[in-house]
Amino acid sequence: MELEGDFGWALIGPGTVARRFATATHDVPNACLRKVYGRNPTRTSAFVAACRNAHGTLPLAARELDELLEDPRIDAIYIATTHVRHGEFVHRCLAAGKPVLCEKPLVPTLTEGESLVELAARQNVFLMEAVWTRFLPVYEAVATWLRSGAIGPVTTIRSTFCFRAPFEPAGRLYDPALAGGALLDLGVYNLSMTRWVIQQLTCTCPEPASIHASARFAPTGVDQRVSVTLEFPDGLISQFSCGLDSWSENGLEILGERGFIKVPCRFWEATAAFLQRPGEPPENVQSHFRGNGFEYEIEEAQRCIRAGLLESPRMTHVDSLAALRWMDEIRRLIGLRYPFE
Repeated sequence: MELEGDFGWALIGPGTVARRFATATHDVPNACLRKVYGRNPTRTSAFVAACRNAHGTLPLAARELDELLEDPRIDAIYIATTHVRHGEFVHRCLAAGKPVLCEKPLVPTLTEGESLVELAARQNVFLMEAVWTRFLPVYEAVATWLRSGAIGPVTTIRSTFCFRAPFEPAGRLYDPALAGGALLDLGVYNLSMTRWVIQQLTCTCPEPASIHASARFAPTGVDQRVSVTLEFPDGLISQFSCGLDSWSENGLEILGERGFIKVPCRFWEATAAFLQRPGEPPENVQSHFRGNGFEYEIEEAQRCIRAGLLESPRMTHVDSLAALRWMDEIRRLIGLRYPFE
């Protein structure tokens, strides 16, 4: 039996990432996954069977999208389809008045992102891109260090997000029709956290004065590896590489005039960071997840929706659109254009 006062979630796109979301609802007070919709009924049914809620109930497998959109017990919808399908589902949900938490990237292009943000405003409905990294506890300590000036003026941000992915021409990572490639799947984290770091220093993030990019392409034509440098007006530089063809420590470094901060491994799901200043012992912080890490962005979405907000102040529409604008420009620089553009 469902508990009174539960926050009812529905899910579109029952895949690997969505399973992590479903599990994380167990660690969010009052969260309840009520319905799941996917194009493949067999896969959806199998997903549902493995997703028992914290108080023992199973979500329902919806045969039609309207079963989610018309259900008054659904308070918000989480979207975890392939990138190229985000837009159509976000549009359907917003048009139906359902708040949305959509996996990153929000959509593949800035033009589509702008239209969805405008729709959310017209419909007066909450919309948030699910960049879960911004809500992890360890970054609260990193934010404190940055805001206090612990490493002095910041000069450089460096990060990597690279792993070897088997080449599957029809897979979501390599198929241009599915908006595949390293930048949209991985580089969005590097870009979003670049903005986040700068926002801790100045509250806002200016547009880069210049962007430089180079890439290696997969046989299907998508970006297999991308290296980018963003130069900001005050001289701060952000450099990152993302790729599907090599391994990296996948850390995040923030260099300052009096020291540096490092998130040493897998910065997008970090539980540890340290501050190092010359001649001093490192200051370490560890902050493990309460569950699997997705619970913090879910909590933020629920908080904002219950408060009647249209966006999260910690992951704003401006943030999402800026990342899309930067990725559009990077693709222009490396000569990548998707068939649907």
